[in-house]
Amino acid sequence: MAGQVWATSSLGGYMYADNLSKDLRQAVQPLTRFRQFADIKDAAHQGLNKGDTFHWNVYGNVATQGTTLTEGTAIAETSFTITQGTLTVNEYGNSIPFTEKLDDLSEHSVKEVINKVLKNDAAKALDTAAAAQFDAALLRMVGTTTAAASLTVDGTATATNTSALNTWHVKNIVDTMKERNIPSYQSGDYFCIAWPSTLRSLKNSLETIHQYTSEGFGMIMNGEIGRYEGVRFIEQTNIAKGTGMGTDGSGTWSGALSDWAVFFGEDTVAEAIATPEEVRGKIPTDYGRSRGIAWYYLGGFGIVHSAAAESRILIWDSKT
Repeated sequence: MAGQVWATSSLGGYMYADNLSKDLRQAVQPLTRFRQFADIKDAAHQGLNKGDTFHWNVYGNVATQGTTLTEGTAIAETSFTITQGTLTVNEYGNSIPFTEKLDDLSEHSVKEVINKVLKNDAAKALDTAAAAQFDAALLRMVGTTTAAASLTVDGTATATNTSALNTWHVKNIVDTMKERNIPSYQSGDYFCIAWPSTLRSLKNSLETIHQYTSEGFGMIMNGEIGRYEGVRFIEQTNIAKGTGMGTDGSGTWSGALSDWAVFFGEDTVAEAIATPEEVRGKIPTDYGRSRGIAWYYLGGFGIVHSAAAESRILIWDSKT
């Protein structure tokens, strides 16, 4: 069987050895970064026995803006459009089988170790699924110089990034988001998620600027490191550099001066949950000798606003 066995040291035998440390140690693990911003308030109505598709309505502005009235003339009539977003509910999960012999002979609790490992795996898997929907955003900003940038609105960057993310770019991105009427979060700020090295040049520039603080906020998000120009910055390592995000998802940007960063306001990605993530034990087989533990989740993620004019997300990007 594939999984944890006593006979192979790296797969189980090391769980009991002479003078084995009593401390339970694990490889370092990142926490969720993207998923914490997924909106699940409406998803409470999804539940079980309601199909695998979850919908939400997006109500547009009125077609004709109101204006002054003339006595004796009827008030103008107008309308607004309704669009509908959708996501598909899927199963997610992973499991680790193990043998009765390993469980009986190990000094460390096999079940405790596997529980922790699987919980970490679930967090990363679901964060990756949420991040994929953030990456469906249509607004892409490319730094063409240290003080210039270009914006595209079709989900694809058409220029090559030639500058590290700096204070000028952040100001320009914030101005762009405000002028597109992207609503801020509950604190009145936008958020940005990026790799620590992507934010390094920016952080170096801000070391002497007192605004780069996070005091005064009632809730600090996972990974939050500070605030500048109305943007609260969050470091993450779940989604790899140069891959899984941005126009070029196959490798590091050719300029090698930056990497993707995701800026956003409120109402970004929806999460529909039919069965919250949970750890499950396998029904033992082979007369109890074959055991296992799994994590399982039934739900899905979907970008809320699919039209560029309504987009809440802007990605710092590059063509190559």
